[in-house]
Amino acid sequence: MHTVTHRRGRFRVRKQSWLLLVLSLASAMFFTLSACTEASAPPKHAQLLNESWNAYRQRFIQGDGRIIDRQDTDRSISEGQAYAMLRSVFVNDRATFDRVLQWSENNLKRRDQNNQQIDSLWAWKWGRNPETNQWTTLDSNFATDADIDAITALIVADRKWQHSDYLNLAKTKLTDLWEHGTILVNQQRYLLPGSIEVFRKGDQLKFNPSYLAPAAFRLFTQIDTAHDWQSLIDSSYEVLNQSTELSKVNLPSDWVLFQPETGDYAPLAKNNLASHYGFDASRVWWRVAIDAEWFNEPRAKAFLKKHLSYLVQLWRSQQSIPAQLDLNGRSLVSYEATSQYGMLYAAFRVIDPNIAAEIFKYKLSPQYRNGFWENDRAYYTQNLAWFGLVPASMVVPYLSQST
Repeated sequence: MHTVTHRRGRFRVRKQSWLLLVLSLASAMFFTLSACTEASAPPKHAQLLNESWNAYRQRFIQGDGRIIDRQDTDRSISEGQAYAMLRSVFVNDRATFDRVLQWSENNLKRRDQNNQQIDSLWAWKWGRNPETNQWTTLDSNFATDADIDAITALIVADRKWQHSDYLNLAKTKLTDLWEHGTILVNQQRYLLPGSIEVFRKGDQLKFNPSYLAPAAFRLFTQIDTAHDWQSLIDSSYEVLNQSTELSKVNLPSDWVLFQPETGDYAPLAKNNLASHYGFDASRVWWRVAIDAEWFNEPRAKAFLKKHLSYLVQLWRSQQSIPAQLDLNGRSLVSYEATSQYGMLYAAFRVIDPNIAAEIFKYKLSPQYRNGFWENDRAYYTQNLAWFGLVPASMVVPYLSQST
């Protein structure tokens, strides 16, 4: 991303007349009030959300429903398919929702060596095989965050469009997600990032905190009484709070190692499975923020207030937050990330609307043009910036079974 800098404007009052002084002060009060209320006025983003969704649909979604990651070999990943389902149901675009769902069901089903379906979860990576030049599944492991988001989208779709097939599929996927993507350790149930075989090594587990979705788990409790999804809400906040202790500035990490026998967390430092604050970890703010906004969860608000404090310091001192920080809070890169600012906007909208308004004004709005943030190849940025701006009012009416 391009580094964005800004200077705060100041009002200068000349001693021309009492009236001019009053008008100037009134103007200052108006703009201050606007900054304070900007983040808490969701309707103002409605046009932007629709415009950016239309641009994203044309640029990233094939006619058959495949989402193309134009920054990474034109591959498709389950995360992208699920994001598109969430976005389309939020904006009431059922035609796109159905196309994306159908392509995913047709192409991402996990199969064994005999081509037999393993479960209803989605293989996380699909693209061109460099050896055969064929478009196919490249990694049959699943990513639990994608399946969680897809199931959430199906539940909302059932309630919005009154189509029971969505709900039936959601229930089937929930059974498989519970069986293959969660693990019981010391009488506590935890969410894994994928299959148990991949993320459990001996007596150690690998967690990705940004996959933890307590708001989604609350929805799951409503439609799947056979499994204790409430226990995953509790373990999610346990993992989120305890794993941040690895960071001297209390930030979440992209990945962490959990040792169930001792209850301790340890850092990981292997390539893309590293314990630092980065592109994965920034999604924690949104996952927790929607639990606060959608369900008024006090643990969510407490988490945001405590663990955003270091980023508040950075913002107030330099009006910028690096895209990646190490466990000591030191910058690992010299650039910022619009995707992170999207997630931070959602979080600060809950605990500090003033900062949320500033982030929108100085970081999100300047990066937006012609329907895209940054550029029209930035798949990840389009999604996270968009989700951060979604008001709770678009979702809350569909959060209870009575709808």
